[in-house]
Amino acid sequence: MNNQKIIVIGSGFGGLAAAVRLAARGHDVTLLEKRDKLGGRAYTYEINGFKFDGGPTVITAPWMLDELWAAAGKNREDYVQFVQCEPFYRIFNHEGRSFDYNGDHEFTLNQIDQWNPDDKEGYTRFIASTKEIFETGIALIDKPFLKVTDMLKVAPDLIRLQSYRSVYSYVAKYIKNDFLRRCFSFHPLLIGGNPFNAASLYVLIHYLEREWGIHYALGGTGAIVEGLEQLFTDLGGKVRVNSEVEEIIIEGRKATGVRLKDGTTIKADAVVSNADVAYTYMNMIPSQYRRTNSDAAFKRKKYSMSLFVIYFGTKKRYNTGTLAHHNIILSERYKELLSEIFGNKGLPEDFSLYLHMPTLTDPSMAPEGHEAFYVLSPVPHLGADIDWNAAAPKYRDAIMNFLEENYLPELQENIVAEHRIDPLHFQNTLNSYLGSAFSVQPTLTQSAWFRPHNRSEDFDNLYFVGAGTHPGAGVPGVLASAKIVDELIGGPVYQPQAAAKSRGETKGSEGTPGDLLWGTR
Repeated sequence: MNNQKIIVIGSGFGGLAAAVRLAARGHDVTLLEKRDKLGGRAYTYEINGFKFDGGPTVITAPWMLDELWAAAGKNREDYVQFVQCEPFYRIFNHEGRSFDYNGDHEFTLNQIDQWNPDDKEGYTRFIASTKEIFETGIALIDKPFLKVTDMLKVAPDLIRLQSYRSVYSYVAKYIKNDFLRRCFSFHPLLIGGNPFNAASLYVLIHYLEREWGIHYALGGTGAIVEGLEQLFTDLGGKVRVNSEVEEIIIEGRKATGVRLKDGTTIKADAVVSNADVAYTYMNMIPSQYRRTNSDAAFKRKKYSMSLFVIYFGTKKRYNTGTLAHHNIILSERYKELLSEIFGNKGLPEDFSLYLHMPTLTDPSMAPEGHEAFYVLSPVPHLGADIDWNAAAPKYRDAIMNFLEENYLPELQENIVAEHRIDPLHFQNTLNSYLGSAFSVQPTLTQSAWFRPHNRSEDFDNLYFVGAGTHPGAGVPGVLASAKIVDELIGGPVYQPQAAAKSRGETKGSEGTPGDLLWGTR
């Protein structure tokens, strides 16, 4: 195929991955970013000597990043280093009692024993059941699902694996203790889903974590962004920051380029959007060109919750062993709280939190003797009647007071750096429809073919990567979307099995997940 001039809009992991893959094929690729540096939701804030990862902090599929470098004939280790987190998560109940979860089966059984010995056998059966779900699900995530027949082909597998169940109800088949059910069902929240209606297919995350671990990039997730930017430019790719796209230029069924906010036009043979899919259609393409992807079609969809995030650095260390790198602090309420958040019923008075403490693993994220954190609370998107300009300061104080009283003594007198984001940031800065943090919710009826497609039905050369398209949110999902688009534009590429073997990363006869994804098993 002749090399093409391709524009990629947005530089989240999906946009970066697509840009790298397409540049590795020899295409002339220009990456356009609205903000002053790359990253999208993985933007890095640098404040008073602290580095705060703006978004994703959990790396669960390192081979998918390795494949990007391998596609370019490079080694990821030459650009960014990964280390494993131990434990994966420390999960606290509303009384402050904790449960550690990792990939060691006997360790996890011992943790379960402290809560409900009778659930050890159920957990063992649960984990065994996730292998088939993983192998079925992971083989689907890099297929484009452009036709309804694509969905019909996999429907028998989805029915057989009980994908019509929610993640919570699937876990509850095996686990009886209420707190342990929460510990093994929260994962959809990491990709914008409610455990009580996210398709049970997403329990595959458990198998993924167990087999390949939870990873952290030294220097933070921002180091991966910097590594991918370097790789992209090494391949001859062009980066333009402070370049917000105003409009995708349409001629018939073709996207012929883009017009920037400053009036500049850039021609292209193909356009790949890593911008929010609903925003792209509703704000970048005039409605008269969109027969299938109308405003009404996107307004009918259900969108994920938003997030309220506080990034803060302290002059005091809190490395006493109470907290781990990844901490989840659950409210006394679970289903009711999630119902209020996803039902956009206003801002709940209680909250569940994710507390990220990277300096336990990587002191370089803060000045010497200091600690870096971010605390995240799921909140309703902007479909709820909340005045965030008024609510944000009070909500911030409630969270920080809670942390100070329960986990971080003398916190507020020791804060020396602070920044926060709320749903207005997701709407106004990240151009996310309704301020949703993860775009379209991962329910069964909004998955695969039912999700916005990776190639537009309205235009032959407009493609989508990122959280809102297939297969969905989360770092593995958006990386898979980039692989789909790369193949839609240019056909199959390399076999990663040999690259994995050369790095000694295959797992015996199982191979790597890349072997499943690429059909080399």
